[in-house]
Amino acid sequence: MGKLLGIAVKERSHAPMESLQQASVTTMSGIANDFRGKPSNRQVSLLACESWQAVCQKLGEVLPWQIRRANLYIQGINLQQTTGQVIQIGQLKLLITQETAPCKRMREVHDGLFEAMVDEWRGGVCCQVLHDGEIKIGDKVEITHDN
Repeated sequence: MGKLLGIAVKERSHAPMESLQQASVTTMSGIANDFRGKPSNRQVSLLACESWQAVCQKLGEVLPWQIRRANLYIQGINLQQTTGQVIQIGQLKLLITQETAPCKRMREVHDGLFEAMVDEWRGGVCCQVLHDGEIKIGDKVEITHDN
């Protein structure tokens, strides 16, 4: 069983991430007010706290998770090799569609960040929204077998 630690959106490409306490998530728009929310297999991105901590340890410094530019920051769920699985956060259901490979932008954000994220799916996963839901910090997160 995991927990939702953070929610963040950006209004356009390259815009700064804005942290939220709660959000509406739908199949049609992803996380409300997020640039990438249109229907696709990359509507919402998840980053595991444990993976981010491994990245920071490799870099030798603590960095805010939002610089990864992921939408949801979760704890207690191993995202490695989870393509095709369904993750539930409150009533929200997301299909994990692929690993979120680090992009060249991570090289611009912090020296060594790209390289630190390459292994073990440390960049997180991309998801498609299967079932709308309201989410808030502290919500329970779990891998489910129920679509």
